Amino acid sequence: MNRIVNWLKQRERQLFFLVNHKARNSILDVILGTITHLGGATFTIASTLLLALFGSGVWRQAALGSLIALAVSHIPVAIVKRTYPRRRPYLVMPETRTGKNPLTDHSFPSGHSTAIFAVVVPIVATFPPLGYVLLPIAALVSLSRIYLGLHYPSDCLAGAVIGSGIGLLAVAIAG
Repeated sequence: MNRIVNWLKQRERQLFFLVNHKARNSILDVILGTITHLGGATFTIASTLLLALFGSGVWRQAALGSLIALAVSHIPVAIVKRTYPRRRPYLVMPETRTGKNPLTDHSFPSGHSTAIFAVVVPIVATFPPLGYVLLPIAALVSLSRIYLGLHYPSDCLAGAVIGSGIGLLAVAIAG
C-alpha cells in the first residue's frame, strides 16, 4: 500500500510541477490570477445573493440552491482541513511559484474549488446549457489554484467533488 501511495504522491507532484512551472507565461499569469477570484468568498457569496435577491422564478430557486450548497459545503471543508492538516505546496517545495501574499492555512481540500462547484452545479442543474460555460470556468478556477502554487491537484479534485456533491444534494432536496 505504501508503494501505491508513494507512486500517487510522486505523480501528483509531477502534475503540480507541470502546471505550476512548465505552463507559466505572462498571459496565463493574468488570466488565471484573475479567474481564481471567482472561487473566492467575495464573488461566490455576492453573485449568488444578487441572483437570489433580483432573480425570479427558477433563477431565484437556482440561486437559493447555490447559496445552500455554498454554506453547507464549507462545513466538511473546515472539518477536513483540521483533521488532515496538509501544508501548502509552496511551504513544502521551495521552487513553487506563487503570487503575492500566499495563503497560510491548510491546503486540503481547496475551498475555492469547493465554492465554485457548489455555486455552479445547482445553476447548471436548473439550466443545463449553461454547463458548457460554467463548468469549464469552475475547472479553470481549480486549475488556477495549482498554477498559483496554493494547492496540489488532489486538493482541487477533492474540493470539486465536495462542492459538486453538495450542490447536487441541494438540488435534490430543493427540487
